Amino acid sequence: MHDTKALLRDAAIEGISGMAQHLPEDCELFVIACRPGKDDFDLVLPSPEANLNNAIDALRRQGLSIDGSNIYKQAVCDLAVGAMAMGKQNNNQPPKGHWAQQFWDIGQAEGQQRDELVAALEHLVTVTTPDANGQIGAEEEHLASLEHARALIRLHRA
Repeated sequence: MHDTKALLRDAAIEGISGMAQHLPEDCELFVIACRPGKDDFDLVLPSPEANLNNAIDALRRQGLSIDGSNIYKQAVCDLAVGAMAMGKQNNNQPPKGHWAQQFWDIGQAEGQQRDELVAALEHLVTVTTPDANGQIGAEEEHLASLEHARALIRLHRA
């Protein structure tokens, strides 16, 4: 097995040089050989100027994953959901310029809207709950609270 892999490696190295001459100047070339499910024959040969990260990026652009269970995609989704949860709780803001900032901002906006709705409901309940004498609060405050609640409903249904 070792001899076969070594022969393939030598042939691939020779082939890479020949193929690379026919590529546009800014292209990179990779030769990959593998035996699915086993690592005994893995061979990854980049051309001398190539960067393996560019090969991974090319695979992702084709909709492929660097692992069969899509752990990378799951991790990205987990990070986005986590950033939204942190934003909703208004804590753990990402560093300035971090890609997760937009998800944190979404969560923060949702948290602010939730807080506004809860505050409006609490106020509405307060002004419409009869006191010990069975009286409801001032009519103006009652009507203002209802109008505020209606405005929030319109905002969230839009």
